[in-house]
Amino acid sequence: MLVVDQRRPCRRIDLALEAPGRRGLNFSQVALKDWAQGGEEALSWTLVFNAKSGRETDKIVWNSTYKFAFGQTKLGDQGVRKTDDKIDLETVLTYKAGATVNPYFGATVKTQFASGYQYEDFGKVGVSQFFDPAYLTQSAGAGYKPVEEVEVRVGLALREIATRDFNGFSDDAETAEVEKFRFDGGLELAVDGAWQLSENALLTSKLGVFAPVTAFDETAINFDNILTVKAGKYLNVNFNLQIIDDATAGPKTQIKETAAVGLSYTFVE
Repeated sequence: MLVVDQRRPCRRIDLALEAPGRRGLNFSQVALKDWAQGGEEALSWTLVFNAKSGRETDKIVWNSTYKFAFGQTKLGDQGVRKTDDKIDLETVLTYKAGATVNPYFGATVKTQFASGYQYEDFGKVGVSQFFDPAYLTQSAGAGYKPVEEVEVRVGLALREIATRDFNGFSDDAETAEVEKFRFDGGLELAVDGAWQLSENALLTSKLGVFAPVTAFDETAINFDNILTVKAGKYLNVNFNLQIIDDATAGPKTQIKETAAVGLSYTFVE
């Protein structure tokens, strides 16, 4: 961890990677030759980088998180396919009012690095690309900590969905014009939790809820959980469960579960 002490009471700047195992390279490979039981050769890899930075003064707490992931796989004679792709940035500025409940302002950006495809019998169909779609939110409200491990924020929020070619995420089907930009005002609930289960195990959870005031039936839910277990100095085991229920992202509830063993290296301590 890098700490800059400005020699004033209650004032600090922190820049750190999150707990051990939250960044690294996961890699797996299977090679077969005349294998009687059947199967296909496989090669896959995932690069994960999660970090956070923070600044605290007598009256202000400013925390930011940075989550990046990208992975690909190749199975048999199939071409290389994307298996993971995430850009998730958040910054929250909290004013310490001297009470249990403190006002805050927050902003988030969620998008992806590379083009994504749905694979059909007749070929592949593009469904996304860099910053298309991109989900951006700005919110203001009140936050508090019921316990040390959990932080809750409730406020008013604005959400924008920006697209270029894949306008299905932003278009209003009830209008003749194709909208490449969607704007919604609504209510936000954010719950962040981090539990150090043991010296080598960390569980983090983030629940994000956005309810548009004009369409509460289209309330968007994003629930992301990561369990990281450090199995050695450079080895970690990662379990991730993410649930997304958002009408703008798809008609069905989306669930992603991953488990991986990989290398982990800390370059900021």
